[in-house]
Amino acid sequence: MIGPKMSEALNRHVQAELYSAHLYLGMSAWCEAHVWKGFARWLRAQHAEELEHARRSLDFLLARGGEARFGPVEAPPAAWASVNDVFEKVLEHERKVTSLVHELHAVAVEERDTAARVFLDGFVTEQVEEEAAADEIIQKLRMVGDRPGAALYLDKEYGKRGKVA
Repeated sequence: MIGPKMSEALNRHVQAELYSAHLYLGMSAWCEAHVWKGFARWLRAQHAEELEHARRSLDFLLARGGEARFGPVEAPPAAWASVNDVFEKVLEHERKVTSLVHELHAVAVEERDTAARVFLDGFVTEQVEEEAAADEIIQKLRMVGDRPGAALYLDKEYGKRGKVA
């Protein structure tokens, strides 16, 4: 049985994951509209990943006897200054998510909820990967600077994410 504090924290986590999914879907739409189709595909894959995180967290909550309590999901921004700005915001958001995951993990430690700690370890590890992936894209976009051909090459390469082989 899950305690009320852990249950409340997991409900907040589900809400945060749903916001992340909306944010990445919005960013994908912006990229698509600005003909960055590869980056749009990358962000769609990110959107699907965030939905999966929300589902896994909800399933864990319910399996432990918790009650799901959903609230409204805040609307994400609709526009960004550039594709570079999009990925700067991705990294900023992933850093925020990392801090939320760490706070959630701290609740599990405080509540002495070993099952939650084990479950959340995967999210902690994944956040390291998420931040590194966003930072890599930013670094590469900065490297190519104002060379459109190079930026288009990156767009094509990152668009391979999620393609069926």
